[in-house]
Amino acid sequence: MRVLHVVTLHTPTNDFGGPTRVALNLSRGLRAKGVDARIATLGDGFTGPLPTEVEGVPSYVHQARHVLPAFEVSGITSPGLLARARRLVKGADVVHVHLMRDLITLPFALVALEAGVPLVVQTHGMIDPTEKVFAKAVDRLGMKRVLRRADAILHLTGMERDGVQAVVPDTPLGTFHRLVNGVALQERRPARGHRPPTVVYLARVQKRKRPEDFVAAMPAVLAAHPDARFVLAGPDTGGLTGPMRETAARLGVADSLECPGPLGHDEVLKLLREADVYVLPSVVEPFAVSVLEAMSVGVPVVVTATGGLSPEVAEAGAGRVTDSRPDADNGPLVAEAILELLEPEANEAASLAAWQLVRDRFSIEAVVDDLLGVYGSVRATRS
Repeated sequence: MRVLHVVTLHTPTNDFGGPTRVALNLSRGLRAKGVDARIATLGDGFTGPLPTEVEGVPSYVHQARHVLPAFEVSGITSPGLLARARRLVKGADVVHVHLMRDLITLPFALVALEAGVPLVVQTHGMIDPTEKVFAKAVDRLGMKRVLRRADAILHLTGMERDGVQAVVPDTPLGTFHRLVNGVALQERRPARGHRPPTVVYLARVQKRKRPEDFVAAMPAVLAAHPDARFVLAGPDTGGLTGPMRETAARLGVADSLECPGPLGHDEVLKLLREADVYVLPSVVEPFAVSVLEAMSVGVPVVVTATGGLSPEVAEAGAGRVTDSRPDADNGPLVAEAILELLEPEANEAASLAAWQLVRDRFSIEAVVDDLLGVYGSVRATRS
């Protein structure tokens, strides 16, 4: 079986985050099971030739053209990739589009519909009702047609499913299928021992993920663990790394904060294996792959109650779940959760629970098996 994954953007610094990581994880998992999975995407930020393979997955990467800069990632495209769209689609048995309101994934989805190739769309929490003029125009021009005619719509949570349905309120959608995110199984990180603790934020540095709560938690944690190391890592898509450094300086904890910027996937796993606690204080987080990757190596996590993974984290005892108040200082809540997880017995228990949770429920192997069932179903229906 030949499967074409279409995702908006791939960069050396992982600027697009979750959707690209999910597309890569699924494609690698499919290829491990003998499926010819490939990726079509835009590339940006490369200093040399664009890659023809990403993490072992053959990829059609075309240079991103910023035709509508005001719309950021929604305003990038490639005439060259769009010119190849029909041929790439016709060469696939299933087209799997990681859909958003943009100038790449939506056109590919429309081409798949026109070509009669089974179409699976995955929305990653990015499609819901909006009052933005550009987005409403995109919905009229093609998004509603794609949602109505897609062979399967993959969602992470009930909230995401309801948001997608609300975009086409006049048409009950009967093609929903829940597909969780999955990650590769990893060896559990070494026991903490007696070394100084390491607390990590590893995600895009942007307003929605509230890195300020991570920094605000530092003084209280350092009061109990003066040698603690805090690492704020990830692509600075919100222009907040500088302000976070300034906040740390104002709080008198600048010497304990490291900001290495974006990391490659191998570097991500290396840092996580050194971590004692992973923190992601997002206001809204549909189903963070970064949280799954932290738990996959046995790192206890601090997440907020508005995250899609939070019920599983709480039920398994894989970390701590805090309130998320977008207009308040959540630093004390985050600090309290970190301090609890730095207690040796609590850390060990949560570490084992986190590692086991991924093995039991979120391994990429299990997710790919589920996805293959979806592919088989949509192909059979089309036949």
